[in-house]
Amino acid sequence: MISMFRTLGIFAALCLISTVAIAQSAKQHGEWRLRVRQEMPLMGHRNWIAVVDSAYPLQISPGIETVETDSDQLDVVRRVLHEVGESKHVRPVIFTDAELKSVPEDDAPGVTYYRDSLNHFLEEFNDGKTEVHSLAHEEIISKLDDAGKTFHVLVLKSTMTIPYTSVFIRLDCGYWTDEQEKRLREKMGKK
Repeated sequence: MISMFRTLGIFAALCLISTVAIAQSAKQHGEWRLRVRQEMPLMGHRNWIAVVDSAYPLQISPGIETVETDSDQLDVVRRVLHEVGESKHVRPVIFTDAELKSVPEDDAPGVTYYRDSLNHFLEEFNDGKTEVHSLAHEEIISKLDDAGKTFHVLVLKSTMTIPYTSVFIRLDCGYWTDEQEKRLREKMGKK
């Protein structure tokens, strides 16, 4: 009889632990979305949002904040770009790792599907009007490190385990284009 109560007690404890773990995971899963939604009105041009794979390093520049999403990489990219797209004050300029184009399927199973899915989404996003650049991974990390010395950088770590799959989003002004800035500078130089 005591053995049966002990077994029931252990079973109940395991159920409780599982419930708490699932609730904690769900809470964490939603927190990054809330964080993006709350920070978007505060962010402006020169801020960055990076959606990175699980091995991306924890950077220590004072303006870089890293958040674990416990979520799929493409899901995070889609949600972040949706939030940016809904904002009137900023527009995204997207950077991907140049190395991603050369990562072979044999060395990183699933990379072809990821590449194709990401490229399709980026072509469809904003009717293909969004700037997308490809730079060496170390060059992009250096840009984030420099930006983090003065500006806020939000790094969202995903569960992705394929190398060179990170997507880096530099925010630019949504209501003032590079062409408008160029014309203004030319006009100011003529005075």
